[in-house]
This record gives sequence, C-alpha cells and structure tokens, in this order.
Amino acid sequence: MTKAPERRWSIRARVLTGMLLLVGLALVAAGAASFAVQRHELNERLDESLSRSVKEFGVLTETGVDPRTMKRFEHAEDLLYIAMQRTLPSPKQGMVSLVGKEVRWTAPDIVGIRLEDDPEFIEWAYQVQDSNHIRLGTVKTDVATYRAVVVPVSLPADHERGSFVLAYDYSAEAIANDRNFMIYSAVGASVMLLSALAAWLVVGRMLEPIRRLQTTAQQISETDVSQRIEVSGNDEFADLTVTVNEMLDRLDGALKAQRQLLDDVGHELRTPVTIINGHLELMDPHDSQDVEQSRDIAMDELGRMSLLINDLVTLAKTNRTDFLQIEPVQVGKLLDDILDKARGLGQRQWRIDYRTEATVRLDPARLTQAMLQLCANAVKFSEENSRIALGNEILRNGHGETTLRWWVSDAGIGIRSDDLERIFERFGRGQNSARSSGSGLGLNIVQAIAETHGGRVWVNSEPKNGSTFYIDLPLSTGSKEE
Repeated sequence: MTKAPERRWSIRARVLTGMLLLVGLALVAAGAASFAVQRHELNERLDESLSRSVKEFGVLTETGVDPRTMKRFEHAEDLLYIAMQRTLPSPKQGMVSLVGKEVRWTAPDIVGIRLEDDPEFIEWAYQVQDSNHIRLGTVKTDVATYRAVVVPVSLPADHERGSFVLAYDYSAEAIANDRNFMIYSAVGASVMLLSALAAWLVVGRMLEPIRRLQTTAQQISETDVSQRIEVSGNDEFADLTVTVNEMLDRLDGALKAQRQLLDDVGHELRTPVTIINGHLELMDPHDSQDVEQSRDIAMDELGRMSLLINDLVTLAKTNRTDFLQIEPVQVGKLLDDILDKARGLGQRQWRIDYRTEATVRLDPARLTQAMLQLCANAVKFSEENSRIALGNEILRNGHGETTLRWWVSDAGIGIRSDDLERIFERFGRGQNSARSSGSGLGLNIVQAIAETHGGRVWVNSEPKNGSTFYIDLPLSTGSKEE
C-alpha cells in the first residue's frame, strides 16, 4: 500500500494563507499608491502657495509705492517691510527678510514657525540670495525639513541687497499625510484579521464535504462499501459528493457481482469436477469400454468448463474501454452476413423479416457475437425445420429519439413469464433448459454487449408460442449516416 506523504499544510491553511497574502499585497499596493499620490499633492500644494506668494511679491515690487513717500520703493528694507506686513503665513509657514548679512525683519509673534531661530536655514538663505535668482527648494536641518523659496531683492537706488524668504515646515505638513497612512494601515490590518476569521469559517464550511468524504473512506473496508456521504448544498462540492456516492454505488455493485460470480463459478465448476472425479475413481482401468466411457464424460465436462472460462473472459472484458471498436457499418449488409453465419447453427427455415439500409456507428464484431448467441438459443429451443427470423429497423418516437432495433424470432418452446428476467442473469437459466446445454452466460454476454453500446436487450415470449429477443441501440446525431 502506498504511504501518503507527510502533510505539513492543510488545504484550509493554504487557502487562508494564499488569500491573506493576496489581500495583504492588494492593501500594500493600494496604500503605497495612495501615500505617493497624497505626498505628490502635498508638494504641489506647497509649491503652488509659494509660487503665488512670489508673484504677489513681484507685483508689489513692480507697482507698489512706499506709504511714507508715496513714490516707488527706493530701499530694499522698506519693500521687505511692506511685503511682510501684507503677507499672512499659514499655521505651518514662516517668513523672514534678510538685508545684507543679517535678519532685518521677522514674522509677527503669532506665527509659530520661527525661521530666524534655525541658524542652518538662515545660512542656506544667505548663500542662495547671492545668486540673484529666485530659488525654490527643500532644506533639511537639525530643526526641521523646509520647503522654502528665496526671492532676492535689488533696487537701483539701494546698494544693499536683500531677500524675502518664505518656508513651510514640510515635516509638520507631512505629519497629517503620515497620520492618514497610519490610519489606513490600522484599518487594513483590522480588515485582514476579519477577513482571515471569515475565510477560516467559510473555507472550513466549504471543506466539510471533503472531511465527510475522508471519514467515509476510512470507514469503508475492502468488503463493505455500504457507507454513503450526505449531500448538502448545490455547489461543486455537492456535485463531487454525488459523484463519489455514485462511484461507491458502482463499487458496491461490482463487489456484490464479484462475490456472486465467485459463488456461481464455484458452483458451476464444482459439478463437472465432481463428475470427472467420480467417474475416474469408479473407472476400471482394465475395462477398455469403461475407460473410453469415462474419457468421453471427462472430455465433455472439460469442454463445458472451457466454454465457461471463455465466456467469463468475455464478460470481464466488457469493463475495458477497448471492448468496443466503433466504426461506421452498413447495417443491412451486416444483417445479411449474420444470417449467412447463423445458417450453420442448425437446420431451420432462416429468413429476414425486415432489413434497413443505413450506415450506423457500432461494433460489428460484438453485435454479430450477440446476434449469433440469440440465434444459437433459438436453435437450441426450437424444432428442426422450424422458422427463425432476423431483422433490423430504425425507430423514432415522439420525443425525437432514434433507436436501431435488432431482433431474432423463433417458433420454439417459449419462456415462462417468471423466467423472463432471470434468463439474463449470470448463470441464469429457465426452467425448460438443461444444465449441460451451455455455460449459462450467453444471454448475460448479449446483455453486456447491448449495454456497452448504451442500449438494452429484452424478450417477448409465451410458453409454446416461441420467443422474440430484441436488442435496442440508441442512435445519437453523429452515430447515423443516412
């Protein structure tokens, strides 16, 4: 017996792990994309605000007048002073004005971001103002990270250079964005936990038929397959349960048939063995007539045993996929061939009642075997020179179903009504048949050939009025070619 590999991960755990990995990957990807978009929007918002302030400062420089002189600004410190008064920083924004190498004007006390208290930032602003170009950039110091703009100021009448500096505390602005991401992460983790719990319950419920299948399989022994799995729901697992139950039904039937076969074969073989053994024990080896008689009896019984074995081999092959060799067959010609072969079975009035001209897909060899078996039975239970008729016909019913019917009809002794079903059983014989006249498997073989074609065999008979055996083979759309 093959040993099952050691199980490390159950299906439930693997499904749950795969689902959590997928959900986690989706949440991480969505969170990362959302974080990147929000950070990009933050940068754009800060840069837009700083750019707007620069434009307002430019308008003031070009068109503004000094309130004291009512003329254009002549000194940088005066322009910077008015600009500082007219600018209202946001809660996380600071400003400062530089003239020369010193801080000249600072933001009001209500402004929380004090740029003048960060010497690293002031040093950066000093360096940038010497370039005489507006500079927008990010500055990292020990105090904070800033998004800042430096606008240099140089007036024709003033020899001192100045600069107007605006800066956002980028770290403080990003905190809100980071807080949203942390909230998203916490919610995502909670969703994953709830999803894991729900998936654990759902997958467990889905796998319940598999567990019942495993339990049933463990309870089944080699000789008892009577256990069945309860079908619940209408999903794929329910279909699987139905399929497994049908398989168990077939196995149960096969086991019962096997036991019945062994009993029947044992019974059928025991009789010829007993007969041969009895005659050999009683045979007088010095009496040539007795020896010849015992030999004839032994040969007859051994021949019957050989016939029985050959029929059993044929029945065993009916379960194989290659038992039938399907091909297009002209059924009218096949019927003529069967009739020619049947004439050698006995002196009878052989004839064809009806023949159909059509090409049908079937196994000609197996169908010939079945028809000749029916002909042999007809010969066995009818008088010499009596009528035996063969035929085939295509029948159509009101539901659009098409059947190819074959038959063998005789004028023999007929069959009792209580024997009509039993004669198709394995080793089944009617009350008017003799034990030594055959293996008792002929009609069972005919039934097997009909069923492997998807059809059936049946009989219409009355005692002393003959019998007609029918083989009905259903025809699909692709099995018949007119």
